[in-house]
Amino acid sequence: MSVFAFLTATEILFGRGQAGHAAGRIRALGTGVFLLHGSPARADWLVKALVGQGCDVTRFVVRGEPDIALIEAATMAAQGAQVVVSLGGGAVIDAGKAVAAMVPATRSLMDHLEVIGKSLPLDHAPLPFVAIPTTAGTGAEVTRNAVIGSPEHSRKVSLRDKRMLPALAIIDPALTDNTPKTITLASGLDAITQVIEPYICTRANRLTDALCHDAIPQGLRALRRLMVNEDAQARDDMAWVSLCGGLALANAGLGVIHGLAGPLGGLLPAPHGAICGTLLPHGLALNAARAIDPTRILKVIGWIAEAFETPYENALPALTKWSRQNGLPSLAQMGFTPHHLHQAAEAAAASSSMQANPARLSASDLVILMASA
Repeated sequence: MSVFAFLTATEILFGRGQAGHAAGRIRALGTGVFLLHGSPARADWLVKALVGQGCDVTRFVVRGEPDIALIEAATMAAQGAQVVVSLGGGAVIDAGKAVAAMVPATRSLMDHLEVIGKSLPLDHAPLPFVAIPTTAGTGAEVTRNAVIGSPEHSRKVSLRDKRMLPALAIIDPALTDNTPKTITLASGLDAITQVIEPYICTRANRLTDALCHDAIPQGLRALRRLMVNEDAQARDDMAWVSLCGGLALANAGLGVIHGLAGPLGGLLPAPHGAICGTLLPHGLALNAARAIDPTRILKVIGWIAEAFETPYENALPALTKWSRQNGLPSLAQMGFTPHHLHQAAEAAAASSSMQANPARLSASDLVILMASA
């Protein structure tokens, strides 16, 4: 039996209706609540419930993917809070994790950031953090890092500490109902990528395999249904797949798709999920060709063929064609130039995601991969 460790959020509540328990559970962690969210209107229900529980709520709007300036501003605004809560997509959850970590910290954010900073460990435990996702994509509600952009360095890097795992993650698929199709597609492909890469990576273990094995075909089927009609069961399935991906990637690893998505996202403000989705079939094809043992990769390609009801040899082209037909742009359509691709290939070598990729790939391999996407 393989030897492994597994860490996750202290408690996970999953299922429709679980958001109704949020205010009381948050109140048990502290009455001074710092709430980060996206659209203010979509957070009013939680504010009302928290106030009804006797909480003092400070709100902070996260309008895009977090960068250093946003985290520093939010950390200042959160001084005195007892608990940090994020209600929103992966960007909002990452911002909340970073704020919860930095409020008690005595060093600067740059001291703790990887790659561009000093990568120093946190000198104090984070504030209690509660994550309530409203999209099915990143699985950030159960990961131990926050991805933060640095426009100055044209990079996205992580603030990372195992103590940054949430005290409570509440995954209520009803909060994702009627998400616009463009967001559903990008976030859904991100979620699927995040169960595929931990399954095929070199650090996979029996527990992450158990999470990913069924989630991969389930996610493919559910996302196809959601591109046709709003479907509550498919929303439930995608929320589950997203959770499985977060659990798996935090305890196994990722691969070339996320290894490139991070640097690309730092170069241009393209949606992370869209980048992952457009890279996915090309990354699988390259890994299948170069891996010493491609057995698992070939199995994944088989699941894609089954989901798209197409012959095995047409699976990856079918995924690419379907994604394009449903509005997923190519890297070139997102604005990436050949110069960007070379920059991303060089930066990917330092990416933690690349360390577990099932095949050794050169910078020229990575450029060719991206050029085909």
